[in-house]
This record gives sequence, structure tokens and C-alpha cells, in this order.
Amino acid sequence: MIDIGLTKLALIGVVALVVIGPERLPKVARMAGSLFGRAQRYINEVKTEVSREIELEELRKMQKDVEEAASDVHSSISKSVADAENSINDAWNDNNSGSSTSWSSTPSPEALTIKAKNFRKKKLARNSAVPSWYKNQSGRRTRVISAAARVAKYRPIGAGKSAGFF
Repeated sequence: MIDIGLTKLALIGVVALVVIGPERLPKVARMAGSLFGRAQRYINEVKTEVSREIELEELRKMQKDVEEAASDVHSSISKSVADAENSINDAWNDNNSGSSTSWSSTPSPEALTIKAKNFRKKKLARNSAVPSWYKNQSGRRTRVISAAARVAKYRPIGAGKSAGFF
């Protein structure tokens, strides 16, 4: 690095004053300052660009590592699934070869559709939008009224006027 002290800067200033002259020295100093500022901005931009490239390279390496780990996990999972499938198939084949069950005991498709419809109806009754407290009242109410209608229905006759609402 260049070692410029205060005495050297003073000597450069005196030489510049003599060579350039006192009328043009402020313009030259402003131009030198602006050029120095531009140089600093350019150097800062280069530094940030280099740091971005370094970070990008690190991210690429990290992405490569994550992809390798994901492929390892995927292969291990697919291997374990294949092993489990093979063991299930072996167990199924062993069970079927030893027993003489017939497929005639399975229900017919019509019976299955009826059973599915009943199941859907029961599920709809369990999961419907009607609240459970309303279901538990065993049909005492025939319809639900809004909160405003309920307040108007059960409000005492003189309550609204004495409070100053009307």
C-alpha cells in the first residue's frame, strides 16, 4: 500500500498550486475528488460482485449436497418399500397356497353399493354443519332463528325505550 503522510500531501498540494495555479486548482480538486469517488464506488461494486459469486458457488455446493442426500434417502426408502412389498407378497403367497378359501363368500357389487350409500349417509349425519347441541335437543325446535330475531322475540316490552335506544 502507498504510504502517504500529512507532509507528503502538503508537498503535493503546494506543487499543484504552483503548477496549476490558484484559479484552476478548485476545479481540478473537485474533478479529482469526483474521480476518486467513482473509483471507490467501482471498487465497492467489484467487491460485492465477487462476494456474490462466492456465495453463489457455496449455494451451488450446498444444493449439490442436498440433492445427493435426497437421492440417497429416496433410494433407501424405495429399497425398504420394495423389501416390504416382497415380504408381503411372500406372506400372501404362503397364506393362499396353504388355505383353500373360495372367493364365492365375497359380497356382490350391489350389496357393496348399498353398504357404501348407508355409510355415506351416516357419515354425513355425523359430520354435517348442524351443531351437536341442536341435534341433542331431539327435534324440539323446528327452525333456527337468527340472533337479532331471538333478541327481538325475548326482549321485555319496555326495555328498549327506558334505555334510550328508541
